[in-house]
Amino acid sequence: MRIAVTGSIATDHLMTFPGRFADQLVADQLHTVSLSFLVDNLDVRRGGVGPNICFGMGQLGGNPILVGAAGYDFDEYRAWLDRHGVDTGSVRISEVLHTARFVCTTDKDHNQIGSFYTGAMSEARLIELKAVADRVGGLDLVLIGADDPEAMLRHTEECKAREIPFAADFSQQIARMDGEEIRLLLDGATYLFSNEYEKGLIESKTGWTDEEILSRVGHRVTTLGSRGVRIERAGEPAIEVACPEEEAKVDPTGVGDAFRAGFLTGLSWGVGLERAAQVGCMLATLVIETLGTQEYTLRRAHFMDRFTKAYGEEAATQVHAHLT
Repeated sequence: MRIAVTGSIATDHLMTFPGRFADQLVADQLHTVSLSFLVDNLDVRRGGVGPNICFGMGQLGGNPILVGAAGYDFDEYRAWLDRHGVDTGSVRISEVLHTARFVCTTDKDHNQIGSFYTGAMSEARLIELKAVADRVGGLDLVLIGADDPEAMLRHTEECKAREIPFAADFSQQIARMDGEEIRLLLDGATYLFSNEYEKGLIESKTGWTDEEILSRVGHRVTTLGSRGVRIERAGEPAIEVACPEEEAKVDPTGVGDAFRAGFLTGLSWGVGLERAAQVGCMLATLVIETLGTQEYTLRRAHFMDRFTKAYGEEAATQVHAHLT
């Protein structure tokens, strides 16, 4: 399967302040705040939902097509993704804007002050999927992830017009979208991804019940945190898959992206929904055990040992043929 993943491309700049923000704030001077915090360290991490998902697919041996907009400072990030099996040929490079970035400082009480710079992400709305499809010889599935809202709407409309199967995955952008936009983005999707909280928010904002949404999408995939994932189809029994046992819980950032990477790769292997979800849950477990969204290394023997322990010999045999 030729799978394109659209979504934000960003870097995270994370700093740690050894004191407490609260100690630096003067109650009667909050209207004229002017503060500078001397931080101890700076951790720059690659991020953005598009690259996170594509990186995971590349780790599993896939060749996903990243679709998004980045700045003229993208060269080093592009080289990293290229080395890890990601097709970056459809990334739009802005001539005037930096790649989107999140800058955040955390104090000793885990309070945070952060800013998100949209930057080149706003140019994702200028990308036409037909050009992507023509370059790679057609598209079998497009995942429409959190990105510039206008880009998400354009990609969805184009998939419908060109009859390209698509997966709707609003994640962080659902909070700023209204009911009409969400209805447009999910109606006709082959897959609808969300977590449990987002599931309720989708129903609340659209005014559609769970049953009505299931009638409008092919599959509803709901991640359940430590309980795994549930896959629902209209008129069919739900499929529920548990997570493998964790060796450590280091950082939950990017876990949902890793699940999507494993699930989409499993679909491309043709192993079925349950096996695809198991691959997704296994990959998500590796990410939660690692600091950073793209800092893990998939060692195939280790992956299969843990997969076998979690899901059994039959499941492992079906997956092993593709992973190796």
